[in-house]
Amino acid sequence: MLKLIQVLWPSFLVAGVAEIIFFTVVNPQELYLLGEPVHFSAIATYSIGFFGFWLVCAASSLCTLFFQQTAAEINNTESE
Repeated sequence: MLKLIQVLWPSFLVAGVAEIIFFTVVNPQELYLLGEPVHFSAIATYSIGFFGFWLVCAASSLCTLFFQQTAAEINNTESE
């Protein structure tokens, strides 16, 4: 549970900041997806954007936790 909190809470905070910065510069009604204009409401676009940022930030936090492991933890030599 602690690892989950260590990943999701910081990534949530950074995703919130990224959301604010991104949508301060970009109007959600002027976005294009695969060459077509996005026809979602502004709230839906903000929500999708937030969850996208949260996913990317969570992946970054997971990588950090993975690379903090020792070789013994990765190779499971402690259980032998």
